[in-house]
Amino acid sequence: MSQQEHQLPHQEHVETLDISAQSVKPTPHFLANLFGKGIDNLKFRSKWSELNGAMGDLGTYIPIVIALTLAKDLNLGTTLIFIGVFNIITGLIYGVPMPFQPMKSIAAIAISSSNEEFGIPEIMASGIGTGGILFFLGITGLIGLVYKIIPLPVVRGVQLSQGLSFALTSVKYIRKTQNFTKGKTGVDREWPGLDGLVLALVCACFIIIVNGAGEEIENDSRDREGDRLDSEIHTENSNRRSVRSKVWRIIFSLPSALIVFLLGIILAFIRQPGIAKQFGPSSIGIAKISRHAWKQGFIKGTIPQLPLSVLNSVIAVCKLSSDLFPVTVGLMNLAGCWLGAMPACHGAGGLAGQYKFGGRSGGCVAIIGAAKLVLGLVLGSSLVKILSQFPLGLLGVLLLFACIELAMTSKDMNTKEEAFVIGRVGGFLLYLLLKIRNLSNGEKPSFRNCFKGNP
Repeated sequence: MSQQEHQLPHQEHVETLDISAQSVKPTPHFLANLFGKGIDNLKFRSKWSELNGAMGDLGTYIPIVIALTLAKDLNLGTTLIFIGVFNIITGLIYGVPMPFQPMKSIAAIAISSSNEEFGIPEIMASGIGTGGILFFLGITGLIGLVYKIIPLPVVRGVQLSQGLSFALTSVKYIRKTQNFTKGKTGVDREWPGLDGLVLALVCACFIIIVNGAGEEIENDSRDREGDRLDSEIHTENSNRRSVRSKVWRIIFSLPSALIVFLLGIILAFIRQPGIAKQFGPSSIGIAKISRHAWKQGFIKGTIPQLPLSVLNSVIAVCKLSSDLFPVTVGLMNLAGCWLGAMPACHGAGGLAGQYKFGGRSGGCVAIIGAAKLVLGLVLGSSLVKILSQFPLGLLGVLLLFACIELAMTSKDMNTKEEAFVIGRVGGFLLYLLLKIRNLSNGEKPSFRNCFKGNP
């Protein structure tokens, strides 16, 4: 099965910069080409669509960051600095909108446990353990073996289940109030207000009108229209029809996610005007991890997180883009967690969210990375005061459209057999059993045939 079949719907093929695969000397000509390739990876396909796409993964990122910062005193400044730097690096190397997302299993365990049971030292130990294993799998090439063994229907099942899970979470954010520090859902959200249901529904309708269902007239064609509105009005139309067409083209070219996010920031200041007086950078220090913290972090954090990271953050993403992702995930956590940064990994959900809202190049993730870097250096952990006032209904709306895009990647599973596999928890075992059953139809009984369908 070709790489094109593994990509997001309508995603163009992107040539990645695989330095490890090139056996060439670092001559000036090679370095110039390398630099040129990196700059080309950062080029925007379209200014507004790429900026809009940069907002696509904030629906999952912000709630987890708020929860860990308030409940565990996570160093938000260090987290933003390291994730910002590695966002820029991944955009430069891969040329696709590949964000870093919190390791959700570790975050869930941390939020649901007391500081004595699973505090900052255990969180950092979990991230270092997971990052170290992923780095080893990537640098040795063993991840390629895992990639070939895991069938595509199993990967699509992971993407579908996570997309549907996030969809339920997004609806919960829209309908109910949330207490992130305790990990609890509150009462029904009121209809009016600065974080009411009316606001969330209006923003959802706005995104639907602007983005539609994500069909491929979408961003590239919309971008060309948005950049050349004055020159693309058909002269044969009547003046009234031309004006109406121009208005719709302007609407379709709007950066919907960026507008919703900026609206949320404005409403955060309106809800608590005094938060602007409490800004300031946070300090950075080396994490102190005891032997007990290493043990608890590995047992409670690394072991549950590793399968999720391998399947979703590595396998699902490798099906979409590049086999080097476990290396950057490993480096990010091996470097950042020692200094108190939140454990993070690449994820198909973040890529799908940024793709949904217009992200196509490495510049998309690099621009949000630069913003995180600046915010981390200037504001640090005091930024959480703004994020805690951000309307959660709007976050739910952004998350909803991102997770729908992720779930839709499973639409290329056309047979009943593939649908049967992606709809079950034990998808890998079911896939293997079905392949064994098919041997009775004349297939050659070899190990390779059991996993036919992967590149």
